[in-house]
Amino acid sequence: MTEEAPGNARERGASPPPGPHEDPPAEVAPAPASQAGVAAASAPQELPAVPAEQAPPSTATLHVSGLSVARGSRVVVNDVTIDVAPGEVTALLGPNGAGKSSLVLALGGVLRPVGGTVSLGELDLTRKRPEWIRAQGLAIVPEGRRLLPALSVEDNLRVATFTLSRAEAKAGRERALTLFPELEKRLGSPARLLSGGEQQMVVLAQALVSRPKVVVIDELSLGLAPVVVARLIPTLRAVADAGTGILLIEQFATVALNLANRAYIMHGGRIEFSGPASELREKPELLHSAYLLRVAAEPSIG
Repeated sequence: MTEEAPGNARERGASPPPGPHEDPPAEVAPAPASQAGVAAASAPQELPAVPAEQAPPSTATLHVSGLSVARGSRVVVNDVTIDVAPGEVTALLGPNGAGKSSLVLALGGVLRPVGGTVSLGELDLTRKRPEWIRAQGLAIVPEGRRLLPALSVEDNLRVATFTLSRAEAKAGRERALTLFPELEKRLGSPARLLSGGEQQMVVLAQALVSRPKVVVIDELSLGLAPVVVARLIPTLRAVADAGTGILLIEQFATVALNLANRAYIMHGGRIEFSGPASELREKPELLHSAYLLRVAAEPSIG
């Protein structure tokens, strides 16, 4: 997606400094051209363990009702309604410029909606500050793998636990390394030296250390090799199975739909389709007609 987040570094995804508790492409592709790549990304794999005591089931649904967002004088999100249920993956698909990034920024509190509401369970999140929204259990993983590049992986994880107690921070770190054991050997490495896949693991770990009720992930697979996408998908399944709701905004529709329970298609700032992900899997013509994709231009992930 091409939309840019306005504002300062905090609004663009940078986090506050560590607290005192620490001790030490052009369009969305409906089906990637390589079926081998799709199979690798969506085939059942061994799921990472999510300790039950660290992942109590959530009962809070993220409900977006009639949300409208303007950028300057132009309305870029128009009367959007979306539900993200606990323990489920919800896919949001659509071409570049559809308004998906603006929707993400509004959910996270960076952009203020001009109409509609955002709620998490009984909590009204509409027009609240980003740090308050995160504290209530809504975590945002923005597009672009926005880390603090000069800091180590360990310190990037610490930054994400700033608002947690010492015990919560320790448990969150342990959970992150259970989900992404590859990071264990990279804890002392500066984030800028990590591969794209490792950086994506770190930003996902940052979102998950606080045990959020819902996670919004913007462009999971952007710029990643198919083998890396295949590694991340089972982790998202495990997180959802443990009770967390996931809103997945993804450029490769096949990857998203094989993971999702429900799906939405967004085009021109509006929702054009809402229904079971299985319906789009079984009737891909719905996906094509919803926003006029050019199949010949699909990128390959194989």
